[in-house]
Amino acid sequence: MTPQRIARRAMLLTLGFDLAVAAGAMIVANVLMWWTAEPRGAFPVSSTVVSTIAFTAAVAAGFLMLRIQTQVWRHIGWPDALRVMQAVALSGLIYLPIAGLLNGALSQPWGVLLTALLIWTIGLFTGRMVALSRSTQKPLQIFSPVAKDARPILLIGDVPSCIGVIRRLQTPTETQNFRLLGLIDTDGNDPGRAIRGVPIMGGLDDLSNVLDILSVRYENTPWVALTGAARDRKIMMQILDVTSAHGAEIMALSGEETAHLLEPVRPADLLARPERRLSIAPVRSKIEGARVLITGGGGTIGSELARQVAGLNPAQLTIIDSCEYNLYAIDMELTKHFPDLNLRARLGDVRDANRVRDIFQSAQPQVVIHAAALKHVPLMERNVCEAILTNVSGAVNCAQAAAAIGANSFVFISTDKAVDPDNVMGATKRLAEIAISRIAEDSEMAAAMVRFGNVLGSSGSVVPLFEKQITDGGPVTITDLGVTRYFMTVEEASALVLQAGALQHECGNSDIYVLDMGEPMPILQLAETLIRLKGLIPGVDIEIKETGLRAGEKMHEALTYEHETVTDTDVDGVLRVASRAPSSELFDKQLAVLIEAASRRERSEALRMLGMMVPEYGVERAAKAYKDIA
Repeated sequence: MTPQRIARRAMLLTLGFDLAVAAGAMIVANVLMWWTAEPRGAFPVSSTVVSTIAFTAAVAAGFLMLRIQTQVWRHIGWPDALRVMQAVALSGLIYLPIAGLLNGALSQPWGVLLTALLIWTIGLFTGRMVALSRSTQKPLQIFSPVAKDARPILLIGDVPSCIGVIRRLQTPTETQNFRLLGLIDTDGNDPGRAIRGVPIMGGLDDLSNVLDILSVRYENTPWVALTGAARDRKIMMQILDVTSAHGAEIMALSGEETAHLLEPVRPADLLARPERRLSIAPVRSKIEGARVLITGGGGTIGSELARQVAGLNPAQLTIIDSCEYNLYAIDMELTKHFPDLNLRARLGDVRDANRVRDIFQSAQPQVVIHAAALKHVPLMERNVCEAILTNVSGAVNCAQAAAAIGANSFVFISTDKAVDPDNVMGATKRLAEIAISRIAEDSEMAAAMVRFGNVLGSSGSVVPLFEKQITDGGPVTITDLGVTRYFMTVEEASALVLQAGALQHECGNSDIYVLDMGEPMPILQLAETLIRLKGLIPGVDIEIKETGLRAGEKMHEALTYEHETVTDTDVDGVLRVASRAPSSELFDKQLAVLIEAASRRERSEALRMLGMMVPEYGVERAAKAYKDIA
């Protein structure tokens, strides 16, 4: 049976119930009036039959006029209850002239009518409350009023996902801000019906016409809120093409009781691929009961790692960060949400070897996650020595300290920019990969390096920049319209780090791990999507301006070198990369010279050594970088 036929059958059943209750109410009313009459004569059978038929016909007319049959009882709400009361009153008004015409044929017509209306109303709401109770266990929810002067919203999603959202929007606290005008069903089912008073206005093919009608009726384009299936990227792109042409801003709705109801579209929704959901189960055995230390634990990635680790019941969690406020914020958050956690917040700079050794010796971590880094490409081109001291020397300090105290595992967060680097940031990250590999080989510590793509929504990333430019009215600036980048969410990034640590078992060994992120995403596509989410048209409402590649930037990134071997792991979507590391003792001497040059702020020498030690970066690129900042 098709959804349309199912919907029609349901509407016939609900209308049949209401008419049957109306007929029964009129019969009972006639019996009661006859029973209480003094003196009581013969029961007025003909009067009862006539009044019952007339009343049922009036009810059918009133209910069909107000489309009461379209209500879905198991999801009924205050708007539906109000509509039922209006239909009861309308049916009574329709019956009045009929009763007047039949006055001679009816026994006590006005008393019978009032009694029938009362009994009928009780019967109507009893049936609806029973259905609502079976669905929500909250039958009185039908009488929760909805505000009328709130922000108009058109909801788009599959019906099961919309039900929880509608209930929450119709609670007293939420209805102060929002008013649901209608629902677009992504499955195209139940057209013409209503859920808790919210009409199903059609499917995705009807969206444009619905927005036209609502914009005229309410003199304002409603927000469009997505939930459930509508947050699938393919469907969302289809919706965006329509909503941006109508100036409708896009928001996301969650049916989860613990989530914020109305929120911006998640960064994961912007990916040109499904978000990777990596299981945390393999990580638990690695973290539970272990002493864990996270550097850069106050940053975007570091703080998310700290949250996930805290939830895995470690014996101790130590967080190092050089930013006082970031450290304070994550310390307060974890203390609140994990009161039993053995948490140590330590202020320190990974470039300070003595401070690093002191913290490591005190904490005695078994698992170390090194997230502290400087990552902004153009800034690092102008601050070469700081990039070397943090990204290379800082990483070496932490790896050496971890090896010295006998840590089992060291996880280093690298970047896709470390592959064939065109910039100082990428070159320092590649050099850190090599240095950590050598430290692991000379110790009993397993090392895992994780190459990230661009993390959506992280501090300094392109998404917050684009959002600010859109809020300011444009233009949105793109270095080159053909630029592509690999993107991942904060959740994917943190899960990948923990998975890498769990996968790396062999002591004295090091491997690189990457997430299978599919094809890189055009930055232009990302910018256009963000503009459409605000109900604007790219190139019309918001200009997109090409500014030219900045120093150190590339058109396209890669995740691996050609000489590296890529193999699958036991975790779907996570790949292992085997890379060659230099074994010459000359490397250690060159590393010391590099760090010393950076410490003395000798940019020319530091860049020369960086180009020499990272052949893919090369002396020529290093010389060009020095010329650009000289």
